[in-house]
Amino acid sequence: MSDDFKPGPTQGKTTCLEIFCIQPGIPFDHAFSDLSVLLGCVAHFTTEAEMEGDLMAASAARILSGLAKGLIDDMELGLNR
Repeated sequence: MSDDFKPGPTQGKTTCLEIFCIQPGIPFDHAFSDLSVLLGCVAHFTTEAEMEGDLMAASAARILSGLAKGLIDDMELGLNR
């Protein structure tokens, strides 16, 4: 594998939860960093929902996980460009 491989930016072709869409042209490393933050929040809200029975935390985790999935899907399009 070549050392000069550089993944492309987001393609902006993915929608999330039927209301949000990923912006095109976001550099891969920036998108990856945002993805890490989203997944950290999902983990936090999931734990809160499990421990406290908090429906708001469960809803937040569901929404954020949908956004994270959309970002992953769009980042994959950038990798396969």
